[in-house]
Amino acid sequence: MYTIKRTNSDNLDFQKLVLELDKDLAIKNGTTNDFFAQYNKIDLIQHAVVAYEAGEAVGCGAIKEYESGVMEIKRMFVLADSRGNGIAGRVLTELQVWAKELGYSKCILETGDKMIEAIGLYKKNNFKIIPNYEQYANIVSSICFEKEI
Repeated sequence: MYTIKRTNSDNLDFQKLVLELDKDLAIKNGTTNDFFAQYNKIDLIQHAVVAYEAGEAVGCGAIKEYESGVMEIKRMFVLADSRGNGIAGRVLTELQVWAKELGYSKCILETGDKMIEAIGLYKKNNFKIIPNYEQYANIVSSICFEKEI
């Protein structure tokens, strides 16, 4: 049984999971990782969620305002041993519900073309591919998504 906790970037479990995410991304992104890292700072995130299994933090995600009416989904991650159990989908759903409760009407996000599982997750949850936005506009390895909520 998994539980989801709403929190912020001060949460130590969230911070530990983000460290694991950053290690994973450094391997997958290789030399381009520094570019992406600059857009993934967590020091001021006010809306983060952590998924727990038997009291252990196993997954996370966050949202931050991108512009009026639009939240950007950030820092989605599930520990390797816990993947395939629907945790990422539950985290993603919770982030969308929270964004809607806060008065937002759309969520956007960016992922890399090597993140096959993430791309599948977003498509399965009715996110649509859009032209790359702002900082990702000229990054050919980026894939951007959006969803009206």
